[in-house]
Amino acid sequence: MLTQKQKDLLLLIHTRLGQDGVAPSFDEMREQLGLKSKSGIHRLISALVERGYLQRLPHRARALEVTRLPENHTADKKSSAKSTSVFSSPKYDSIPLFGRIAAGTPIEAIRHEGQSLDLPPGMLGKGDHYALEVDGDSMIKAGIHDGDMVIIKRCDNAEDGAIVVALVEGEDVTLKRIKRVKNKVHLIPENDCYQTRILDSDQVDIQGRLVSLMRTYH
Repeated sequence: MLTQKQKDLLLLIHTRLGQDGVAPSFDEMREQLGLKSKSGIHRLISALVERGYLQRLPHRARALEVTRLPENHTADKKSSAKSTSVFSSPKYDSIPLFGRIAAGTPIEAIRHEGQSLDLPPGMLGKGDHYALEVDGDSMIKAGIHDGDMVIIKRCDNAEDGAIVVALVEGEDVTLKRIKRVKNKVHLIPENDCYQTRILDSDQVDIQGRLVSLMRTYH
Protein backbone atom coordinates (compact mmCIF):
# COMPACT_ATOMS: atom_id res chain seq x y z
CA MET A 1 0.00 0.00 0.00
CA LEU A 2 1.21 3.49 -0.85
CA THR A 3 1.44 6.34 1.62
CA GLN A 4 -0.65 9.40 0.84
CA LYS A 5 2.45 11.36 -0.24
CA GLN A 6 3.56 8.54 -2.54
CA LYS A 7 0.09 8.37 -4.07
CA ASP A 8 -0.10 12.15 -4.47
CA LEU A 9 3.27 12.23 -6.22
CA LEU A 10 2.42 9.33 -8.52
CA LEU A 11 -0.84 10.94 -9.60
CA LEU A 12 0.89 14.29 -10.11
CA ILE A 13 3.46 12.66 -12.41
CA HIS A 14 0.70 10.72 -14.19
CA THR A 15 -1.31 13.90 -14.82
CA ARG A 16 1.66 15.91 -16.10
CA LEU A 17 2.79 13.13 -18.40
CA GLY A 18 -0.70 13.03 -19.82
CA GLN A 19 -0.81 16.79 -20.34
CA ASP A 20 2.74 17.60 -21.46
CA GLY A 21 4.45 14.29 -22.24
CA VAL A 22 7.10 15.09 -19.62
CA ALA A 23 7.23 14.70 -15.84
CA PRO A 24 7.29 17.77 -13.58
CA SER A 25 10.64 19.01 -12.31
CA PHE A 26 11.80 18.09 -8.80
CA ASP A 27 11.14 21.66 -7.68
CA GLU A 28 7.59 21.48 -9.02
CA MET A 29 7.04 18.16 -7.27
CA ARG A 30 8.37 19.59 -4.01
CA GLU A 31 6.12 22.64 -4.21
CA GLN A 32 3.01 20.65 -5.13
CA LEU A 33 3.50 18.22 -2.24
CA GLY A 34 4.45 20.93 0.26
CA LEU A 35 7.89 19.47 1.05
CA LYS A 36 10.81 21.58 2.22
CA SER A 37 13.56 19.86 0.24
CA LYS A 38 14.07 17.78 -2.89
CA SER A 39 15.55 14.95 -0.82
CA GLY A 40 12.01 14.02 0.21
CA ILE A 41 11.05 13.77 -3.46
CA HIS A 42 14.05 11.52 -4.13
CA ARG A 43 12.90 9.17 -1.36
CA LEU A 44 9.32 9.09 -2.64
CA ILE A 45 10.42 8.37 -6.20
CA SER A 46 12.80 5.62 -5.06
CA ALA A 47 9.96 4.02 -3.10
CA LEU A 48 7.63 4.18 -6.11
CA VAL A 49 10.30 2.64 -8.35
CA GLU A 50 10.93 -0.16 -5.84
CA ARG A 51 7.18 -0.90 -5.67
CA GLY A 52 6.84 -1.02 -9.44
CA TYR A 53 4.76 2.14 -9.92
CA LEU A 54 7.48 4.19 -11.64
CA GLN A 55 10.32 3.43 -14.02
CA ARG A 56 13.40 5.56 -14.65
CA LEU A 57 14.32 5.95 -18.33
CA PRO A 58 17.97 6.37 -19.36
CA HIS A 59 19.17 9.39 -21.36
CA ARG A 60 15.96 11.39 -21.03
CA ALA A 61 15.30 14.65 -19.25
CA ARG A 62 12.95 14.20 -16.27
CA ALA A 63 13.25 10.51 -17.06
CA LEU A 64 10.19 8.93 -15.42
CA GLU A 65 7.41 6.71 -16.71
CA VAL A 66 4.33 5.57 -14.80
CA THR A 67 4.01 1.79 -15.07
CA ARG A 68 0.84 1.41 -12.99
CA LEU A 69 -1.57 3.43 -10.88
CA PRO A 70 -2.99 2.78 -7.41
CA GLU A 71 -5.75 0.18 -7.44
CA ASN A 72 -8.32 2.62 -6.09
CA HIS A 73 -7.55 5.32 -8.65
CA THR A 74 -10.85 6.22 -10.32
CA ALA A 75 -9.93 8.53 -13.17
CA ASP A 76 -12.52 8.41 -15.93
CA LYS A 77 -11.75 5.98 -18.74
CA LYS A 78 -11.59 8.59 -21.48
CA SER A 79 -9.06 10.75 -19.59
CA SER A 80 -7.06 7.73 -18.45
CA ALA A 81 -6.85 6.31 -21.97
CA LYS A 82 -5.71 9.67 -23.33
CA SER A 83 -3.01 10.04 -20.64
CA THR A 84 -1.77 6.48 -21.11
CA SER A 85 -1.39 6.91 -24.85
CA VAL A 86 0.60 10.11 -24.34
CA PHE A 87 3.04 9.00 -21.68
CA SER A 88 3.59 5.46 -22.92
CA SER A 89 5.03 6.77 -26.17
CA PRO A 90 5.88 10.46 -25.66
CA LYS A 91 7.35 12.44 -28.52
CA TYR A 92 10.91 13.50 -27.82
CA ASP A 93 13.50 15.41 -29.79
CA SER A 94 16.50 13.12 -30.23
CA ILE A 95 20.07 14.41 -30.60
CA PRO A 96 23.39 12.53 -30.97
CA LEU A 97 25.04 11.54 -27.70
CA PHE A 98 28.79 11.96 -27.59
CA GLY A 99 31.10 10.64 -24.90
CA ARG A 100 32.78 12.44 -22.02
CA ILE A 101 34.52 15.56 -23.25
CA ALA A 102 38.21 14.83 -22.72
CA ALA A 103 41.48 16.48 -23.68
CA GLY A 104 43.35 15.01 -26.63
CA THR A 105 40.29 13.72 -28.46
CA PRO A 106 38.54 15.46 -31.37
CA ILE A 107 34.83 15.76 -30.74
CA GLU A 108 33.75 13.46 -33.59
CA ALA A 109 36.02 10.71 -32.25
CA ILE A 110 34.12 10.38 -28.98
CA ARG A 111 30.67 9.97 -30.50
CA HIS A 112 28.88 6.81 -29.40
CA GLU A 113 27.55 5.50 -32.69
CA GLY A 114 23.87 4.73 -32.54
CA GLN A 115 23.36 6.40 -29.15
CA SER A 116 21.19 9.45 -28.66
CA LEU A 117 19.69 11.65 -25.97
CA ASP A 118 15.93 12.29 -25.86
CA LEU A 119 14.76 15.76 -24.85
CA PRO A 120 11.27 17.15 -24.22
CA PRO A 121 9.64 18.88 -27.20
CA GLY A 122 10.45 22.57 -27.37
CA MET A 123 13.68 22.32 -25.38
CA LEU A 124 15.79 22.86 -28.51
CA GLY A 125 15.78 25.89 -30.75
CA LYS A 126 16.70 25.98 -34.41
CA GLY A 127 19.92 24.43 -35.61
CA ASP A 128 21.93 21.25 -35.19
CA HIS A 129 22.57 20.04 -31.62
CA TYR A 130 24.45 17.30 -29.83
CA ALA A 131 24.99 16.22 -26.21
CA LEU A 132 28.22 15.78 -24.28
CA GLU A 133 28.93 14.28 -20.88
CA VAL A 134 31.14 16.58 -18.81
CA ASP A 135 34.37 15.16 -17.43
CA GLY A 136 35.91 17.11 -14.56
CA ASP A 137 35.17 20.20 -12.47
CA SER A 138 36.82 23.03 -14.39
CA MET A 139 33.43 24.73 -14.99
CA ILE A 140 31.88 24.12 -11.57
CA LYS A 141 31.42 27.82 -10.71
CA ALA A 142 29.22 28.10 -13.81
CA GLY A 143 27.03 25.35 -12.38
CA ILE A 144 28.47 22.64 -14.65
CA HIS A 145 29.44 19.54 -12.68
CA ASP A 146 31.29 16.33 -13.47
CA GLY A 147 28.86 13.89 -15.09
CA ASP A 148 26.39 16.55 -16.28
CA MET A 149 24.99 16.34 -19.80
CA VAL A 150 25.48 19.58 -21.71
CA ILE A 151 23.43 20.38 -24.80
CA ILE A 152 25.57 22.00 -27.50
CA LYS A 153 24.43 23.87 -30.59
CA ARG A 154 26.80 23.41 -33.48
CA CYS A 155 28.42 26.65 -34.61
CA ASP A 156 31.83 27.97 -35.63
CA ASN A 157 31.62 31.29 -33.80
CA ALA A 158 30.31 32.62 -30.49
CA GLU A 159 30.19 35.92 -28.65
CA ASP A 160 32.63 36.77 -25.87
CA GLY A 161 31.47 35.29 -22.57
CA ALA A 162 29.75 32.27 -24.15
CA ILE A 163 30.62 28.77 -22.98
CA VAL A 164 31.88 26.85 -25.99
CA VAL A 165 33.28 23.54 -27.10
CA ALA A 166 36.69 24.49 -28.48
CA LEU A 167 39.09 22.37 -30.50
CA VAL A 168 42.66 23.46 -29.80
CA GLU A 169 45.33 22.82 -32.44
CA GLY A 170 43.17 20.14 -34.02
CA GLU A 171 43.51 17.74 -31.09
CA ASP A 172 42.48 19.04 -27.67
CA VAL A 173 38.74 19.45 -27.07
CA THR A 174 37.60 21.46 -24.06
CA LEU A 175 34.50 23.16 -22.63
CA LYS A 176 35.38 26.69 -21.52
CA ARG A 177 34.18 30.30 -21.50
CA ILE A 178 35.62 32.26 -24.43
CA LYS A 179 36.99 35.78 -24.58
CA ARG A 180 38.98 37.49 -27.32
CA VAL A 181 41.70 40.05 -26.59
CA LYS A 182 43.21 41.51 -29.77
CA ASN A 183 44.41 38.51 -31.81
CA LYS A 184 44.39 36.14 -28.83
CA VAL A 185 41.68 33.75 -27.65
CA HIS A 186 41.27 33.20 -23.91
CA LEU A 187 39.67 29.90 -22.85
CA ILE A 188 38.57 30.61 -19.29
CA PRO A 189 37.71 27.95 -16.68
CA GLU A 190 35.14 28.52 -13.95
CA ASN A 191 37.27 27.07 -11.18
CA ASP A 192 40.09 28.90 -9.40
CA CYS A 193 42.19 25.72 -9.42
CA TYR A 194 42.58 25.98 -13.21
CA GLN A 195 44.36 28.56 -15.33
CA THR A 196 43.10 30.42 -18.37
CA ARG A 197 44.61 29.22 -21.64
CA ILE A 198 45.72 32.02 -23.96
CA LEU A 199 46.10 30.99 -27.60
CA ASP A 200 46.46 32.47 -31.06
CA SER A 201 43.15 32.76 -32.86
CA ASP A 202 44.24 30.29 -35.55
CA GLN A 203 44.86 27.66 -32.85
CA VAL A 204 41.20 27.52 -31.77
CA ASP A 205 38.19 26.20 -33.68
CA ILE A 206 34.78 26.56 -32.07
CA GLN A 207 32.67 23.44 -32.47
CA GLY A 208 29.56 24.59 -30.64
CA ARG A 209 28.15 26.68 -27.80
CA LEU A 210 26.37 25.62 -24.62
CA VAL A 211 22.59 26.10 -24.76
CA SER A 212 21.30 23.86 -21.97
CA LEU A 213 22.26 21.36 -19.28
CA MET A 214 20.79 18.21 -17.79
CA ARG A 215 21.63 16.65 -14.44
CA THR A 216 20.66 13.24 -13.13
CA TYR A 217 20.09 13.00 -9.37
CA HIS A 218 20.87 9.66 -7.73
